[in-house]
Amino acid sequence: MSSLEDDWRAEIDGIDAAIVDGYQSGFPIEERPFRAVGAALGISETEALSRVERLRERGIFRRFGAVLNPPVIGSSTLAAIRSPEERFDDHAEIVNGYRQVNHNYRRDHEWNMWFVVTAGSRERRDEILAEIEERTGCAVLNLPMLTDYYIDLEFPVVNDDRFARESVSETEVSATRISEDAAGDLSELDADLLLAIQAGFPLTATPYRDVAESIGADVDEVLEAIDRLLSEGCIKRIGCVVNHVVTGFDANCMVVWDVPEDELDERGIAVGSLPYVTLCYHRPRRPELEWEYDLFTMIHGREETAVGAKIDELAGEYLPYDHERLYSTATLKQTGARYDELVGR
Repeated sequence: MSSLEDDWRAEIDGIDAAIVDGYQSGFPIEERPFRAVGAALGISETEALSRVERLRERGIFRRFGAVLNPPVIGSSTLAAIRSPEERFDDHAEIVNGYRQVNHNYRRDHEWNMWFVVTAGSRERRDEILAEIEERTGCAVLNLPMLTDYYIDLEFPVVNDDRFARESVSETEVSATRISEDAAGDLSELDADLLLAIQAGFPLTATPYRDVAESIGADVDEVLEAIDRLLSEGCIKRIGCVVNHVVTGFDANCMVVWDVPEDELDERGIAVGSLPYVTLCYHRPRRPELEWEYDLFTMIHGREETAVGAKIDELAGEYLPYDHERLYSTATLKQTGARYDELVGR
């Protein structure tokens, strides 16, 4: 169930819906972006801004700004531990205490705590994992992304869809290799800019100018840099970041599959193209920890039954391999990645 009242959509009018579902990406990169949004929606600049402010205050938006791409800028990995129930809260506090940990979820599985570590280098990332292992006394499952087939948490939410992307018809999918030793070749302006926007843009009529002033740059330089960082993949999208749990898509399941290596790309591309798969990527096996899975998929839905039916469909028609279903049961931490280390500051 949504963490807002059940009828939250009853308070969303057509213009709000157009903002929520239409501006998760593609937000205008110009000095007065809300003027352009207002013109497109037939409202004033002031009203466009106030509607975004109200949607954020209600929790429908988590933030407004850029979604950055950690694997392109630095070194990121998905990790997990098997935490004894009596120590779970203590271990969550240890893991969440690292500012390099930006997501942490409890999942219904033997490996019950899953978190993302993003650091400025592979060496620092692995140091953090070693510290967590030492401080918790739990072996850490280190699963960096090796191939990105499809990753996108942009999908419509003002609807009655049972699962994310149900009403999305077209998807661009490819096998994109990810280096564990990635390091963005950032200029001083790029580094200052990424640090300034990592937690979001200011909600004002002139967010880009305000960012430019905060780093001592010209607004035109900032606009050009954001365009370039988008094209280079350091920024994934600019827009309003929706809180999918608040808007009802709180039944999500990570499914891990034992796919033969020579079939990974073919299967990954095919599955990533399906309209109900929100994430699809290749991560390494860890046989020394009895982890034999190499393809990960995520499905987000409003009801576990709908999500489960789609997993059954995946297993029956697309991925006829051993798999396990890891349902998320609690959000332990969810923030944007912190980029101070990634840009060398």
